[in-house]
Amino acid sequence: MWTLDELLDRVSAALTAEYSGAPNGRVRDVPDRRAVRWYATTGLVDRPSAMRGRTALYERRHLLQLVAVKRLQSEGRTLADVQAELAGADDPTLAAIARVPEELLTADDAVSPQQVRPRFWAEPVAAAAPRTQDQAVALNGVALGGGAVVLVPGTPTAADVADIAAAARPLLDLLAARGLLTNEREPS
Repeated sequence: MWTLDELLDRVSAALTAEYSGAPNGRVRDVPDRRAVRWYATTGLVDRPSAMRGRTALYERRHLLQLVAVKRLQSEGRTLADVQAELAGADDPTLAAIARVPEELLTADDAVSPQQVRPRFWAEPVAAAAPRTQDQAVALNGVALGGGAVVLVPGTPTAADVADIAAAARPLLDLLAARGLLTNEREPS
């Protein structure tokens, strides 16, 4: 995996061979950081593979995508045409278009996967898996009225919500008496 700057260095090195640049002065010969982020936002290039703190990390496929985009642009194609051609392209197709030298595709100086923090928020929650004390659990809020919300694990049914609201009535009365609620409406 590479940081964005490392990726751009590889893109630049890959484009030094067989690359005449864009046919007009409106397109950069090599993408900059902002362009790569925009390409990822529009789906022209995959989003970063991982994050290390606030640093985005990229892989071989990103290199192939960026070089392929620039090679197609050098033929006078618009980004819309490039996006239409590369949409859903597999790695062998990208490699054929990009023609990146093999030595640039290896990750010899790259960040090792062990240095990457896991993206725990992107992982699906295991259904009914036993939890240890350190594991997080998804919580759902049950509105009690007056701005009070009680968080419960799992998904409560309508009957659960009604029972929770009834059981919370003494607490809501106390909070209201102390002026700690935003309004005095009955819980719904």
